[in-house]
Amino acid sequence: QVQLVESGGGLVQAGGSLRLSCVASGRSFSGYAMHWFRQAPGKEREFVASLSWTGGSIDYADSVKGRCIISRDNAKNTVYLQMNSLKPADTAVYYCAAGSYSGRDYLPDYWGQGTQVTVSS
Repeated sequence: QVQLVESGGGLVQAGGSLRLSCVASGRSFSGYAMHWFRQAPGKEREFVASLSWTGGSIDYADSVKGRCIISRDNAKNTVYLQMNSLKPADTAVYYCAAGSYSGRDYLPDYWGQGTQVTVSS
């Protein structure tokens, strides 16, 4: 199976930027679409972004569109989420995930442990 490890979270001021990384291991990573989700305290898990294996299919949640960029480096088994112009509402635990399909309506099969992002005002 696929193992995913996120990193890059932290505490930033509103308007700042972070780049989250997710390193995958296991042969199953090959060909998989990658996703980012987040979950804020007291709220349901929320879709953030997804990217297909080839990079030809991409989807962003409206709440982050224009502020975030999802990318991947398949040679490094890594997916990234560059987040700019961060808002306090972006505060959440961010999870990367891998699955057979991209898009917001697909629930991935493999999940990382999450990395905390805290945005202060």
